[in-house]
Amino acid sequence: MKKKSKDENIDELRPEYDLRELLKGGVRGKYADRYREGTNLVLLDHDVAEAFPTDKAVNEALRLVIQLTKLSRVEKRPEGKP
Repeated sequence: MKKKSKDENIDELRPEYDLRELLKGGVRGKYADRYREGTNLVLLDHDVAEAFPTDKAVNEALRLVIQLTKLSRVEKRPEGKP
């Protein structure tokens, strides 16, 4: 990695920009929740990752598990009850 020279560390913000004014209305982490809502990161064990090498394969398998679970619940209901 290349080291920065002293000249590269100089602040390049133009004098007409007042940083205190620019940051006055800012809210820290304003969009953090939106990012988290759309992101689900799951780490798979090595053997599982070999069986399901893509996100599409994992999603298809999990959807099948969901369908089988629903089917199993329907079959276990006593007769005459919805």
